[in-house]
Amino acid sequence: MFNIHDLKRDQMMLTGRFAKKGYDWWWHSFTAINKKTGEEAPFFIEFFLINPKLAKTSPTLGQDPEGKKPSYLMVKCGKWGEGKKQLHRFYSWKEIQVHAKEPYSVNAKECFASETSLHGHVKVSEEDLAAHPGMMSDVGEMSFDLKVEKKIAFNVGYGASSLFRFLKAFQMYWHAEGMKTLYEGKITFDGEEYIVSKDSCYGYADKNWGNGFTTPWVWLASNNLYSKKLKKKLENSAFDIGGGKPKAFGISLPRKLLGVFYYEGDESYEFNFAKFWMGIKTVFSGNLEGEEFVWHVRQENHKRAMETEIRCKVKDMLFVNYEDPEGVKRFHHLYNGGNGYGTVKLYKKEKKEWRLVDEIEAKNVGCEYGEFDAE
Repeated sequence: MFNIHDLKRDQMMLTGRFAKKGYDWWWHSFTAINKKTGEEAPFFIEFFLINPKLAKTSPTLGQDPEGKKPSYLMVKCGKWGEGKKQLHRFYSWKEIQVHAKEPYSVNAKECFASETSLHGHVKVSEEDLAAHPGMMSDVGEMSFDLKVEKKIAFNVGYGASSLFRFLKAFQMYWHAEGMKTLYEGKITFDGEEYIVSKDSCYGYADKNWGNGFTTPWVWLASNNLYSKKLKKKLENSAFDIGGGKPKAFGISLPRKLLGVFYYEGDESYEFNFAKFWMGIKTVFSGNLEGEEFVWHVRQENHKRAMETEIRCKVKDMLFVNYEDPEGVKRFHHLYNGGNGYGTVKLYKKEKKEWRLVDEIEAKNVGCEYGEFDAE
């Protein structure tokens, strides 16, 4: 079973060697409603910490000709779709307060994140970008004030257990404390007001940490799901897929993904390569097809299977920006979106044959794919 909430996995992880070469972030994504027009708009908010032991009195940005390694809190926020952009505000570690143990919190001037609330203000001008070319940001302004309630978790099991966290065994860790999360509050984005409601936000919250990024990088998640079999919306369901090419103890593993489908609280479909006894098989791809980016994923264990096909219009997506703890921007084409759509098919094996259990329409899908730039 994977729906196990664990706030210790959600706490700040930049200890030991990760303190000088490590990152840790809390990601939130959701749908809001334009107060004036009534139209849906997908948004994201992220609190990204990197290299606390290298802290200076002001934030140190990477991608520097002198080879400086980054050290900061970056508050990343923005939207997908029409008017898409990502906005970054940076703080020195000396300017913030981090409650490192569970429940976590990150407190900075005008910006705050915890298990139960988010609020902040990020404004980036043309002058800011000219003065700090390493900001990796667009120009714009966003404010947010949200309550957070995490309902369904994706706990990856012993791969992120206390022992493997202590050993710093993996290059990149993952925990989704809220693969279904209820958000409530308001957003102001470039002067437009948006309302965020529990019943229409289709929210998601997870975290990643480590000392490097995976390539390829895959993420798909949604809880806006409609069952073609039951002919109704699934109110207590969510799916989440992530990974690419994990690295453990410095050894790269073949292309692997973690994937789960929480099906109305009654049944669970789990495809976790770390649980080798489940006999996991995974095949996946991510490609441009005309004006859309398309993901195909098939995952199997001994008894169950899941086929996922998700599409997202490229015009609605961002190339999301990060630098690693060495200060290198590994991705320039990390496709990232929040309004993907597609289908998920669930199967059970009966008498050595796969039987279709349900075909599910997915909307408001968080989606991501990228590979390191060629060197």
